[in-house]
Amino acid sequence: MIIEPRNGDAQDDATSTKKRSLIAIAGSSLGEISLVKLALTWIVGAALPSLLLGAAPLILTAWVAKVSGRIAALAGIGSLVLLALVGVAGWYGFRPLLRIAEKSFWSLHALAVQPGYAICREGLQHLAEHFVPIHNNPDKRATLRAVSAIGAGLLGCLLASVVIALVWPATRWTSDFVDFIDPLQLVVPAFANAVVVMSLYLALASLLWGIADGFMDQPRDLESFDTAPSAARRWRVAHLSDVHVVGERYGFRIESGRAGPRGNERFRQVLDKLAEIHAAEPLDLLLITGDMTDAGRSAEWAEFLDAMERHGTLAERSLILPGNHDVNIVDRANPARLELPGSPGKRLREMRTLSVMAALQGERVQVFDHSRTKLAGSLADAVAPHRKKIAAFADSGGLRLSAGLAAIWADVFPMVLPPAEPEGLGIILLNSNAEANFSFTNALGLVAEEDMQAVLVATRTFPKARWILALHHHLTEYPRPAKALSERIGTALINGSRLLRLLQPIAPRMIAMHGHRHIDWIGRSGALKIISAPSPVMEMTDTKPSYFYIHTLAAVPEGIALLEPQRVVIAPSSPEVAA
Repeated sequence: MIIEPRNGDAQDDATSTKKRSLIAIAGSSLGEISLVKLALTWIVGAALPSLLLGAAPLILTAWVAKVSGRIAALAGIGSLVLLALVGVAGWYGFRPLLRIAEKSFWSLHALAVQPGYAICREGLQHLAEHFVPIHNNPDKRATLRAVSAIGAGLLGCLLASVVIALVWPATRWTSDFVDFIDPLQLVVPAFANAVVVMSLYLALASLLWGIADGFMDQPRDLESFDTAPSAARRWRVAHLSDVHVVGERYGFRIESGRAGPRGNERFRQVLDKLAEIHAAEPLDLLLITGDMTDAGRSAEWAEFLDAMERHGTLAERSLILPGNHDVNIVDRANPARLELPGSPGKRLREMRTLSVMAALQGERVQVFDHSRTKLAGSLADAVAPHRKKIAAFADSGGLRLSAGLAAIWADVFPMVLPPAEPEGLGIILLNSNAEANFSFTNALGLVAEEDMQAVLVATRTFPKARWILALHHHLTEYPRPAKALSERIGTALINGSRLLRLLQPIAPRMIAMHGHRHIDWIGRSGALKIISAPSPVMEMTDTKPSYFYIHTLAAVPEGIALLEPQRVVIAPSSPEVAA
């Protein structure tokens, strides 16, 4: 044949970061961006929260001025009664305003403040590692990262202070109801107020974050694996990640294109090998840390479930969690396509993922109550009241049915597989995916603060247990040179250093496992051991071998030990079809 379609062609490489640079992909996608959707996304995601946050003090001061004037005109007991009534009305009437202002603040915090600091930190560290010779010296690299983090905090503080100085003349913090006759005159001051508030917060927060990041334990390669007495309780954990199941027999992956495998034969080989190993030496857990699918489509999930159902004994000891490719890919063929905030498409991908998680592990894992203060029952129980609503939404879509499902997705994380005995092994599954409305920015990560606190609650609930903390994104940048700054920034867990600091008190009895960048690395940050899984699918074609690891964990008096892992190699499969 002139063109052998089973081998793919240039179109399969259109979004492949293995074949093209991120800049080239961005350049070719620029002309396809919908300006209308971009404008609406900016309005909903940034402009509206800024306007609401900046207008809050103007509305509040106008109301206070109006009420205080009326009270001043009264005398005696009447003024006291009116003051009491005003206080009650203000408490209940302005709570919605305060909630709106608070929600707007945290929305802008997630949109601009934390990403801004993270970009500054990672960019400065990348430049420092590129230009300062460290000659693979881990101590020098750790020192350089620490100094760069503090420098990023100072730089962020300085830039935010400059913004405050420039914008301050346009701010206005008090108003009267007369001003609201022409509300358009308050738009610019409201935006200026929001910029100053967020810049002030960024100035203080980046300084504190930079100092905290600088003085925390920097990531290092693991010097050696642990040992454990022969009588110690052991757990065998097969760790997979980023299998990127596709929905077509000859389909290629978004990231790898023709530099990766076709179809799903490699994933089936992995499961066949695991079943063979399990029959000889049983596994306790098969953990897949995200990106089960390539774009979260129903056909891909169907292929994933079909593959898992062929191995029932593996499926019943499997745990999965969402990766960015499962929930954040808007269009696998067009990275320039935008989704509006609250889009039914995003919600549908989340509900597909939740449905598969409930099917695989719904009876085994537990979720927290709304306050995140205690475990409240199984995932299956949490989802049960919403099954009909989810099914109706999947069948017909639409904004109306989608609107009530956002809280369901947020409320089921983190999931916890409790330890079987007080000193046993528990597993915590996090959702580390940031909200993304654009395929090109799908890879950023963010763990909600309440989810971090819930992790601590789980460990306090079982104070003698050992733990695996599983998430998709890498907790910290690897202690090695990154290939490109865009790779380092575009895939970062924005608040990963915050999570690392929170985990240090319980680090001796916890091991973190993740995937995301397909990098084979085992290291530590302080006492916390971190395992980054290679992809057994993504980094090679069908004609080359791939591999994954089975880790052995052991209970020791100090906490949890990580023994030397078993490297499992998957042999090459079919060669390319001759044209």
